[in-house]
Amino acid sequence: MDSLHILPLNQLPLKTPSLKRTRLVKNVRLESVIELFNDRNAGSGQIDVADLGDIFNWPTGTKHPDERLLSLLMRMKSFDIYTLRIQLREMRIDIESYDSLRLSPEKTASLTSYMKEFTQPLIMRIYGQSDTNVADMSELVGMFTTPKKEEALTNLRYMADKLNISLREVPKFLEDYGDIYLSLAYFKDCLDALIPQILSFEESMNDLMTNHQLRNDRRLTHSVMHICDRVSNVTQSVLNRFNSFDSHSKTLWENINAESFAKVKKAIQADHVAIGAVMCGLSVKMNGWQDRFGTGGSLMRRANFVMSDMMQGMDLISAIDSDDEDES
Repeated sequence: MDSLHILPLNQLPLKTPSLKRTRLVKNVRLESVIELFNDRNAGSGQIDVADLGDIFNWPTGTKHPDERLLSLLMRMKSFDIYTLRIQLREMRIDIESYDSLRLSPEKTASLTSYMKEFTQPLIMRIYGQSDTNVADMSELVGMFTTPKKEEALTNLRYMADKLNISLREVPKFLEDYGDIYLSLAYFKDCLDALIPQILSFEESMNDLMTNHQLRNDRRLTHSVMHICDRVSNVTQSVLNRFNSFDSHSKTLWENINAESFAKVKKAIQADHVAIGAVMCGLSVKMNGWQDRFGTGGSLMRRANFVMSDMMQGMDLISAIDSDDEDES
């Protein structure tokens, strides 16, 4: 559940038991396909949703319930948990427990350094110090749920009053606060992992364009320029969104109230789907390139891959970002 482009199907209400052992994945062309197996030696066994009936001998003449469900899911632009929470509810798809749509404990722990910038202002507000030893958001909630200092309890009452909620509701507010900013930490972590891959990819594109034979290939030149332009634009757009969130976060605690937090929460949640889609698309593309050419590969093979797999879906990534900005 930590992935942007992989959706394990074991949580979904599927009628075909063996399908629950498979995954819905985005391939390098940004197509959603069922992955029946993934082996280091044999590779990835992928099949289109429309072809599942032949494998599982579904009755013909009508669409199987599993095919209808998977046909909806495959339209999602990202499989990250934050997009899933939003879009599964919009699709009215009932799963066993939405609580399962959480990052793994290991992933959450790895995001501690990102979360500190969001938790420190809150700690300062309540405890008046920034060196409180807190490992993650759950510990922070625990500190506020059972405050040991009278001063902290006083500040908690002040916070409850400013938020126009009861003292017992403050922990729930803090949980919402933690979840919202954990999503930002998650996407920032994804972006930080992507940046080196993007820079490496751009260097590879430069190698192609400095080759005497390849630089005269108009189709290749167009593809390289098109891809690099799209990648640069959407990456900058995501960075701008993060900068906007950071600005809101820094001023949030200057005059905290229920309305100010609701605005920040709404702004961040409104961008979950768009950010998830862009990050998923970039991640799949960069991972696909790295998997094939991270350890080398001829310039001709790289050129062919750029004009086929890398080009397909790039406009979709850019369109998602542009459409979301137009709506906002």
